[in-house]
Amino acid sequence: MLDDIADQPGDKPFESVEEVINRFGEHGYISDRRLATTVFLQSRLDKPLLLEGPAGVGKTELAKTLAEATGRKLLRLQCYEGQDESKALYEWDYGKQLLYTQMLRDKIGEIIADAPDLSTAIDRIGAQDSVFFSDRFLAARPLLEAIRGEQPAVLLVDEVDRADEALEAVLLECLAEFQVSVPEVGTYTAATPPYVVLTSNNTRDLSAALKRRCLHLFLDYPDHDRELEIVRSKRTGLPEHLAEQLVTVVRRLRELKLRKAPSISETIDWARTLAVLGAEELGSEVLAETVNVVVKYERDLQQALDVIGHMSDPNRDIPQQLPSHGHGHGHGHGHGHDHADDGGDVDGREVRAAKDRPGRHDDSYYGAPGSASSGQRGSGSQGARSFSSVTRRKS
Repeated sequence: MLDDIADQPGDKPFESVEEVINRFGEHGYISDRRLATTVFLQSRLDKPLLLEGPAGVGKTELAKTLAEATGRKLLRLQCYEGQDESKALYEWDYGKQLLYTQMLRDKIGEIIADAPDLSTAIDRIGAQDSVFFSDRFLAARPLLEAIRGEQPAVLLVDEVDRADEALEAVLLECLAEFQVSVPEVGTYTAATPPYVVLTSNNTRDLSAALKRRCLHLFLDYPDHDRELEIVRSKRTGLPEHLAEQLVTVVRRLRELKLRKAPSISETIDWARTLAVLGAEELGSEVLAETVNVVVKYERDLQQALDVIGHMSDPNRDIPQQLPSHGHGHGHGHGHGHDHADDGGDVDGREVRAAKDRPGRHDDSYYGAPGSASSGQRGSGSQGARSFSSVTRRKS
């Protein structure tokens, strides 16, 4: 069977694990030996591959690279809640059927012209069902296209955990036997089994029946050296020493309890952003100005600025007077400025302490609710408050 697969046009199977590593590297995907071994086994055992792990670690990109490295056609099924089988398997082209019916109405009239009664006419029309429910009118969706297509394919079932469990049941026949049954026509079986890659972000548990049919690989964020190697391979334009510092910053941000941790692709985007800006060093100011490339929630941003401030200068002193800033920033909260209307003296330290009191705002002020505690919201560290004053002064 392997010889038959190798003879297919446009299909370049892997000969070894090392070849997987090399060919993936040629297409910009840095893989370790464990990943390469799994991909090699998938190509030899004709088993679907289930990739699980956090978003942004290269699961979808692996399927794309697999198609490029093997010369196969990529077919993608993007899963979502409420998706039905017609969007995954096939559906009948009713518009085309209606058009053909209109065009052939004269021929249909001839068939029933001498029918003695209505029942006979219906029987004669019914005998023509196989014409209108045939391969000619079948609109193939990704699963069926991967099975009956003449060109070898890589089938990507992306974010399968977002689909309903009913769709998992539909997938089982395709994953186990590489076939799709169409009641009106029959069963389609793949001449060349597709390479099937399913991805999951673990938003829900997948069924045991689905997992049993697949090879499994959990992809996590890479270690420092491998992520640096990935950034290098993308030729971002950022100098080597700055790229190494940037990877350290990103890995430090991932240690926080963020609603969405920075992905590998966002690390690459940040490197390109800094290269475009012509950054010569990664100081706190340039990192603060561009951290929104990798941090996408307001509450997460406050934690990120705190960490960046610490990394820049953990021993920075708190200024005695915080600089004033404009009132048109739209926070929707009062500043507690006392104008001495009552003739009393104002203690500036007490005012600043009141501003730093944790929990003085409700959850809606900090963005969507998440895992951060009130202590994280209003961190009173020296580096954090000093750095915050710098960012307010720049705005």
